[in-house]
Formats: sequence, C-alpha cells, structure tokens
Amino acid sequence: MIKNLLFLVLLLFIPFTLSAQSEAKSSLPLLLIGLFTDDYGIHYEIKDTLWIQHPNIEYHIISVDSTEQYLLAYNHEKNESDPGLYTRIDFMKFENMEPFIWGFCLTTYNAHTIEEARDKASADRNNPRIGCNGHPFSRMKRSDL
Repeated sequence: MIKNLLFLVLLLFIPFTLSAQSEAKSSLPLLLIGLFTDDYGIHYEIKDTLWIQHPNIEYHIISVDSTEQYLLAYNHEKNESDPGLYTRIDFMKFENMEPFIWGFCLTTYNAHTIEEARDKASADRNNPRIGCNGHPFSRMKRSDL
C-alpha cells in the first residue's frame, strides 16, 4: 500500500518537476556568452544566468526567448540605479560589422514586474542605429576584459 502510494506520488511529481525545470532554464545563445567590450568601451561578463556590466552592475537572467531575441532579468539589489526592478534586454546578431558581432538594447530597465518588462515593446532590429528607444544598439565585440 505504501509502496503504491509512493509510486503514485512520484508519477505525479516527476512531470511537474521536469516542466518547471524546462521553463526556468532557457539558455542564452552561445553568441552572447563570454567577455565583451561595447563600442563605448564598457566591459561585460555574460554567463548563462548572469549579465555583469563592469564595474558593478548585475542583472540576474530569469528567462531567455531566443526566437524573439530578448532576455528578462532581475536587477541586483546592490545596483546603484533601479535595484530590485526588472530589465528586458533585446539582442541581435550583426552581419559584416566586425569586430562587432552582436548588439543589445536595454529596452526597459526599471519595470516593476517581470510581466511589465516582458510586455514592453521590443527594440526595432530593422533600424539598429535608432531602434533602441531612439538610440543605437550597443555593439559588442569579444574581449579578454
């Protein structure tokens, strides 16, 4: 009886656990992972779950939508501006713009909820020179920091 009950609990629990893991873990495209410098000379360290803008701004990556090319992040509590709020970062790959290989736009950086950040209108990738709220996308090149 107890064995059957345990088996039933496992059957119910495993699909829920696998579903929750797949929702929580969407990986960043490999293009975005590593050490970078933008065209303003700012250094970045980007990992699967953490975006660091040196020297001391951190975004904790919550989810990634590779199809729509954006990520949602939580602003670390120690950030000087907008701590504890949410950010949407839109990104795009560049062609024929070496050494810059991709760019990003802080579409919103002070949303009060993750839903507000997600629902913010996306950056205009057809016009990367003005498609980031009237400004250019920040262009990224590989760096050794």
